[in-house]
This record gives sequence, C-alpha cells and structure tokens, in this order.
Amino acid sequence: MHKVLFIGIGNMGFPMAGYLSKTNDVSIYNRSKEKVDKWLSIYQGNLVQNLSGINKEYDFVISCIGNDNDLEDITISETGCLNQLKENSVFIDHSTVSPKLVSKLEKEFSQRKVNFLDAPISGGQSGAENGTLSIMVGGNKQAFIKSEELLKSYGKKIKFMGNSGSGQLTKIINQICIAGLIQGLSEAIYFMKQTDLTPEDVLEVISSGAAQSWQMENRFSTMVNNEFDFGFAVDLMRKDLSIAFNQAQEYGIDLEVTKIVDDFYSEIQTMGGNKFDTSSLV
Repeated sequence: MHKVLFIGIGNMGFPMAGYLSKTNDVSIYNRSKEKVDKWLSIYQGNLVQNLSGINKEYDFVISCIGNDNDLEDITISETGCLNQLKENSVFIDHSTVSPKLVSKLEKEFSQRKVNFLDAPISGGQSGAENGTLSIMVGGNKQAFIKSEELLKSYGKKIKFMGNSGSGQLTKIINQICIAGLIQGLSEAIYFMKQTDLTPEDVLEVISSGAAQSWQMENRFSTMVNNEFDFGFAVDLMRKDLSIAFNQAQEYGIDLEVTKIVDDFYSEIQTMGGNKFDTSSLV
C-alpha cells in the first residue's frame, strides 16, 4: 500500500482516484468542493486543503487537470506542491500539456530529486470509469517501473515511450488520429442519412471490416441520434490540437487536414457547443 495524493477529481480523475483507493492510502485535492464531497461519500480517502502544506508525506502524487497553466499552478507556483514532495517520490501527470512545459518541469523536479513522469491518457470518461485507459508514459524508466502497478489500477494498456516528453508527443499523435477519424465518420453518417439504409445495419456490417475503429464502436449511434452531452469536450480537443499545431511548427511541418477539422470545431464553439463531445462534428 502506497500513500498517494490525487490532484484533480474531474470526469476522468474521479473514477481513477476511486480505483487507487481500493488498494492504497489515497488523499485527494480538488478546487471544486462539490466533487470532493461526492468522492468522499463513495470512496475511502482523505482531503488535502492546501498543496503547499502536504509536508513530504506521499510516495506518489498524481495529477489529472486542464492545461499548462493549471499544471504549473499546482506544481511550481508559490502555492504549488513541488517544494513539499519528498526525495525519490514520483509525480505522475495524466494531463495533456505541451512538451515544452514537460521539459521545464522535469528539470525543476530533477533539481529537487523528485521523479516526474508525463503520462497522458486516452480512452475517455468511459475508459476511466471502466479502468481501461491507455497510458503513454515518458520520463525515467526506473520511476516508470516503480509506478506501473499503480497505473494498472485504472489502465489497460500502459506503455513506456521513452525520455521525458515522449508521453505527450505520443498523445499529440493520438489526437491527430482522432480528429481525422471523427471527421471521416461524420461525413459517412451525413452521406448515410441521404439514403434509405438502416443505421444499425450499416454499423453491424462496416464495424466488422476495415472501417472499424473505437470511434465507430462508441460514437456511431450517438452521432446518428445527435447526442453530444457527454464525453470529451470540444474545448479540450481544441486545446490539445493547439499543442499539436505548436509542436508541428517546431518541426517545420503543416497538419493540413487537422487544421480543417479544428476550424469545424471552432464553428461548433461559435454555436455554443463548447462542452459537446468531439463527435459533434457530425
């Protein structure tokens, strides 16, 4: 049993911290008190009120939050936790943030003899709830090995990708793929609706062939029914794609199709669909 602090009890972090609490001594930190109260009513754990006062008591600190600014705030700001982490402990970040920030944090953590792993996740809210997330990890390999059993609490596919930042680079590739897949699926559904075909029959046959994908299996029916009030928000997808575009610019390459899809997501935001699932492209 390890002493674990989980930061960020949102749609993803809530069930992830819950899985950890089954076999570990878990404390949680979250800005929203409502989420904290709900989590503590379901799972066994403790509440941390102040990150700058955790007093070097945790073996692992795990975060799952929004963006670069949020991650900097909880780690290296005046109210952050870095100065309160004990030597040789491991900080695992499941957020999708820029490789540039990961490089900065890895240096800051290393100076204080704390391991930092960038470990973004894929699989959506359902993956978190079912404990079947894919986790792509960058950083020190020994720290990864030390952390792997914890990650198995809510991860189905866990892969060490290489040096610090490798996890985030892999997640960028993942998001580029998803953007293209959803756009292709959206156009296919739009075409299908012009025909007399039965959606269930179409899904049954094409999901057994080369067109099969996670998006098709999990989003086809809801896309047909225009149901988008769940899942991975358009706002978050655009944040992730902006990271992809910035990194592509560093490489001197252009993500032409991904930019087209991003423009479509911008239109959805203009229509008020900021919190819609990414499948709302249809």
